[in-house]
Amino acid sequence: MNCGGDEGRQTPLSPRENLDEPVVTVHQSIGEAKEQFYYERTVFLRCVANSNPPIRYSWNRGRDVLSQGSDKGVEIYEPFFTQGETKILKLKNLRPKDYANYSCIASVRNVCGIADRKVVFRLTNKTAPASIKLLVEDPIVVNPGQTVSLVCISTGGEPEPSLTWTSSAGSLPEKSLMKDGTLTLPAVSSEDAGLYGCVASNNVGNPAKKSTTIIVRALKKGRFWITPDPYHNDDNIQIGREVKISCQVEATPPEELQFSWLKNGRALRSSERMVITQTDPDISPGTTNLDIIDLKFTDFGTYTCVASLRGGGIPEISIDVNISSTTVPPNLTVPQGKSPLAVREGETVELECLVSGKPKPIILWSRADKEVPMPDGSMQMESYDGVLRIVNVSREMSGSYRCQTSQFNGFNVKPREAVVELIVQYPPAVEPVWQEVRQGLGRPVGLNCRVLRAHPSRVLRFEWRLGSRLLHAGHFDSRDETDYTIRSLAREGYGEYTCDIINEVGPGRCSFLLTGKAFAPEFYYDTYSPLWQNRPRVYGYKLQWTQMSPGAVDRIMAYRLGIRQTGQQRWWEQEIPVEGNIQKGELITHNLTELIRPEAYVVRLTPITRFGEGDSTTRIVTYSAPVNPHLREFHCSFEEEPICMFTQDKNDDFDWMRHSAATRDTKYTPNTGPSGDRAGSKQGFYMYIETSRPRKEGDTARLLSPAFNVAPKNPYSITSPPAYCFSFYYHMYGKHIGSLNAFVKQKGQSTSDAGPVWSLSGNQGDRWRHAKITIHPVSSFQVIFEGIRGPGIEGDIAIDDVTLEEGECPDPPSNPIRGAAPHTVSSIWPLSVTLFFTVFFRQR
Repeated sequence: MNCGGDEGRQTPLSPRENLDEPVVTVHQSIGEAKEQFYYERTVFLRCVANSNPPIRYSWNRGRDVLSQGSDKGVEIYEPFFTQGETKILKLKNLRPKDYANYSCIASVRNVCGIADRKVVFRLTNKTAPASIKLLVEDPIVVNPGQTVSLVCISTGGEPEPSLTWTSSAGSLPEKSLMKDGTLTLPAVSSEDAGLYGCVASNNVGNPAKKSTTIIVRALKKGRFWITPDPYHNDDNIQIGREVKISCQVEATPPEELQFSWLKNGRALRSSERMVITQTDPDISPGTTNLDIIDLKFTDFGTYTCVASLRGGGIPEISIDVNISSTTVPPNLTVPQGKSPLAVREGETVELECLVSGKPKPIILWSRADKEVPMPDGSMQMESYDGVLRIVNVSREMSGSYRCQTSQFNGFNVKPREAVVELIVQYPPAVEPVWQEVRQGLGRPVGLNCRVLRAHPSRVLRFEWRLGSRLLHAGHFDSRDETDYTIRSLAREGYGEYTCDIINEVGPGRCSFLLTGKAFAPEFYYDTYSPLWQNRPRVYGYKLQWTQMSPGAVDRIMAYRLGIRQTGQQRWWEQEIPVEGNIQKGELITHNLTELIRPEAYVVRLTPITRFGEGDSTTRIVTYSAPVNPHLREFHCSFEEEPICMFTQDKNDDFDWMRHSAATRDTKYTPNTGPSGDRAGSKQGFYMYIETSRPRKEGDTARLLSPAFNVAPKNPYSITSPPAYCFSFYYHMYGKHIGSLNAFVKQKGQSTSDAGPVWSLSGNQGDRWRHAKITIHPVSSFQVIFEGIRGPGIEGDIAIDDVTLEEGECPDPPSNPIRGAAPHTVSSIWPLSVTLFFTVFFRQR
């Protein structure tokens, strides 16, 4: 993995490594069985966190680690639909000991130095989901400028819930104030109206939610239209015919809207010839009509529609409509010379339609040639004077624009329309806009600049420059591209080249950076066992990389290696000389030594050519458990407390113990177990199973080695697996001896799937014996020792000096014991295993 950050190379396809704080939520399921007087109470603790790479979760109860099978009242699993994203701890039939502190630990295994994160939840017999109550009306109707307080109180929940407010607008108004569950909105406006919700969360169950609606009273957008007699095919108003005046207003809340009509400033009441109606609000909300039947000369005048809200507090909206002999339908024309209209990209343009008639209606502008939005993003734009003004016009805005009359503030008749053509001129669009070209000295270089589109499409000329120096200029023929060639690149030929392709509007520019810089090296992260330790306080690291496009520029003569400890500023540098030409894909190796354990280091690598330094790349080298880089021999005699990083199986019945005869308890069971280690020393240590009470027959203890890895001769595949000799010493003395099994668990296998590669049962006498098995590993594996308790307490089994050596076993015994109790011995078949050593090595 290439770690992100200022010092690492971050690619768009590799999101930055991260690990967010985990969150634990608790969910309860309570069901009551019929005809039985008990109920079951099950609790689910869900742990979730976002990360890259994926998280490995673990659970603790208090200080105890919880694992699947460690407690019959506990299940740990991942839901199928969210595998890798969450981990659920299920507590079945809550017991008193289940009321405790639970820790969820999220880990990305220290990738890029990211530390584990932990969250703790305390489960008690009072744990309960949150509940709340709103002390407000629903809805809340207010006038603009008033202050609104929304009060939310917690009525239950353990732990104490936290209260937050949300808005249907997505975010709360900036002026809002929140304190102790109360949200205050000072000087509300129409923009503050909407749904507000109070949310109480304590991570138990689902959050409690309650909401209310704020309605801000308002009147806006008053409009009118005149409808001539619908029973005659005539758009004009005529004496003796019907005419209808419609008035529309947007009101909040709509049920408070009320209308009144005036004629020449005097109140007008509904009559047989002057019919006032308010239409169905579901069909035309906020609309009132005045029907004048049998229009007379005395009906000419100014009619006023007045809209208001019941209860007042909001200014009225008045709309005046003049009905006279001069009231005529509209007409639209485009002024001479205003279509087609040619402008340059980036300028401001005004499209104009002349509108006549009385009253003059609102003009609607839209695209006539295609279904695309207008410059403001809407499908239609309104204009009260017939002018559409476009600022910073772009080439995409070229085309036909339709202007048409609307019914608003005019006649409700068939729309009048006209079309304006807009032509946007722009300089040539070219490619490449910018390109880096890398080339070595003495080689030819070709640069090409192409025209994609331009208006006017007739291109006038081109100019090639290096910096400010003109190299070549000319006029285009029928081609839409121009080339510039350097036959033999000299050092002064490096630099920035430009090609300007010019029409009457301006130039389009191709830019080329010609450089001899080498590309960045690419670190190889799959090096087999890169870390080794040959002294207690320092370690070494095998650094490997390949060179990106090594033949693109001059030969790489050396690499500048920089190294510094993480958290420090000072770099140490040295040059690594390179002999000959580097081939594409060639793996280059350099050993870093004298690294102080357990410090991590930032490593920077820069290629050097005749041109100078190329692009650098960095990575982080971290110290982990010591690794033998050559895997000639692995030996563990259990003399040190880490026991070579062997671990106890968490799913067995009891554990193996590290022991020596010098520290043995005086009350040990006689007639079983060794009196010293394999070399006969009473101070030497070994591993053994103690079969005294409370152990019972059939109990098992399993000891797991670290994960091992072998390095194939061909790092990309294993066609002929190498052989290794797996050997150990065992001591099986006592009349109640059970069985000793040795397993090799391959990657992806469970312990139950791995069959024993060596097995022996029964009393073998009071001495250490040697077992050897040849294995042929090809993928990662673990060695597992399994001791099984026999029928009594005189059944202690011990192992010592576990070894893995390169090559086949020189004298593998076909049967380790003759004339002993019944036992089985089997040699291993070729297995798919890899020996990746993260253990301490010891010479004997």
